[in-house]
Amino acid sequence: MLAVRLPKAIEVRLERLALRTGRTKSYYVRHAIAEFLDEREDYLIAISRMEKREPRVSLDKLAKRLGLED
Repeated sequence: MLAVRLPKAIEVRLERLALRTGRTKSYYVRHAIAEFLDEREDYLIAISRMEKREPRVSLDKLAKRLGLED
């Protein structure tokens, strides 16, 4: 269980969004936290790899390797 205090302006926006969409405020808070964590974890992985000075792969080479070239 987690309790979070939100500034009034954010609380109002969240309430309006929930009412307009028929979803709960908790739904949107969970979604926002999960998205933030995904982005933060990706960022930390990228920083870690940059600090290790591992060989880089260009976007073109990666696209070819994955079969995504035009």
